[in-house]
Amino acid sequence: MINFLDIIEYVGTFAFAISGIRLASLKRFDWFGAYVVGLVTAIGGGTIRDVLLGVTPFWMLNSSYLIWTAVALFFVVVSGNHLTKFANTFFLFDTIGLGLFVVVGFEKTINNGFPYWVAIVMGTITGAAGGIMRDILITEIPLIFRKEIYAMACVIGGLVYWLCDLWKVDVTVAEILSASSVIITRIIAVKFQIGLPVLKSTNDLDES
Repeated sequence: MINFLDIIEYVGTFAFAISGIRLASLKRFDWFGAYVVGLVTAIGGGTIRDVLLGVTPFWMLNSSYLIWTAVALFFVVVSGNHLTKFANTFFLFDTIGLGLFVVVGFEKTINNGFPYWVAIVMGTITGAAGGIMRDILITEIPLIFRKEIYAMACVIGGLVYWLCDLWKVDVTVAEILSASSVIITRIIAVKFQIGLPVLKSTNDLDES
């Protein structure tokens, strides 16, 4: 029986896969290459999380994630120019995937008996690591290393879930609030160009 967390994970997989496949299409990858980029984006963070938690990587127990990535590829191919012409398409799907995967990573860590601080770290890895792998594969500087708020949005989402759990908020409500906080944080940060301070080099300090 599929529960709400499974739905979150499938939707997150679809959203992250689309973000990776769309970027691969802009780099002129073939269908197989685009599928690989989409799959790595979707399962990369969760794979690292499961290895660190000492459990079998989730996608090795259920082929649905490979299937959802194929569906995402088909969706991008059919949509064609109607999808790639929108500049905010990548941001939208990447942000949705980020928020949903933070929830998945947090809950799986807690369910395996780890403390909240570990769950926040694992939620961040689940959400952000796949995007790092995606950007490396398409030879881009990973979003997490730029000024743009990315990993910090994951941390905020994890903190929101933790507070909800402390206040005995219903699990489904906590999942929605946590994912929403990540998505809203990303949207606000990008819209108003809010970012973390850039670390200056020695040369920058000398020039100033």
